[in-house]
Amino acid sequence: MKIGMIGLGRMGGNMARRLRRGNVEVVAYNRSFDVTEALAQETGASAVREIKDLVAALPAPRIVWLMLPAGQATDDALAELIGLLSPGDLVVDGANAFYKDGMRREKELQARGLQFVDAGVSGGIWGLQNGYCIMFGGEKAAAERITPYIQVLAPTKDTGWHHCGPAGSGHFTKMIHNGIEYGMMQAFGEGFALLKSKSEFNLDIAAIAELWRHSSVVRSWLLDLTADALAQDQTLDNIEPFVPDSGEGRWTALESVEQGVPTPVMTMSLMMRFATQGKNDYPAKLIAMMRKGFGGHAVKAGGGK
Repeated sequence: MKIGMIGLGRMGGNMARRLRRGNVEVVAYNRSFDVTEALAQETGASAVREIKDLVAALPAPRIVWLMLPAGQATDDALAELIGLLSPGDLVVDGANAFYKDGMRREKELQARGLQFVDAGVSGGIWGLQNGYCIMFGGEKAAAERITPYIQVLAPTKDTGWHHCGPAGSGHFTKMIHNGIEYGMMQAFGEGFALLKSKSEFNLDIAAIAELWRHSSVVRSWLLDLTADALAQDQTLDNIEPFVPDSGEGRWTALESVEQGVPTPVMTMSLMMRFATQGKNDYPAKLIAMMRKGFGGHAVKAGGGK
């Protein structure tokens, strides 16, 4: 088994490491050759300086897995690859891409005799140790070709992976997965905030987080991570209350509008992330001015933002 890996960031690099641990030959490329070279020295992967060198190093029919940022970076790499690959080669897009892009890309590659798989990958920095949850889409023949590699990446040969359906379905499933993740994280954040603010009880919220990890209906990996964080610091005074949002959270909200399916929890959790980014500052200031206008309520002076 031999595969090309393009993009060796936190996810791509560790996926290459897990493949090597499973005795898969890996030809690795990263924009920064220093990263590629270091990975090769660590794992025994083959390091290349150019995408064309990666293609040349793979036996036909080739399999190339991209782990690049969604959007332009992936489009650019695909554009270069298309001119280098041969009919029968297979490309996997493992980015957090918009599912409609996956549907479009399959058509573009099929027109050149190439196969395509869109793979949503979950597992974060712990995937190397625990395995990755992989949801992928594509035609049956393409799915069957990539399955042996996915089985190496997954927690076990039989668990943690699923061929969801046609091209686009893998990234669509991962998009909804991330929307659910947003809602769960928001619920934990709000719940522990209520516990912390009940000062008269002097609650040990780290102990409560640890308690809930055992036989509680809310036990989860997210709770495990929360308990670990609170065990180190319950005040979080040194943490800025700023939470970025990924494209997938926005796409999930837009999909709910497009389908007419209500998703208030996931959508509101996205709105709360916008609020942490300062995007609620102007509305809040305007509301304060309205209260002053109709009720004479005092307005708190700010720092000039």
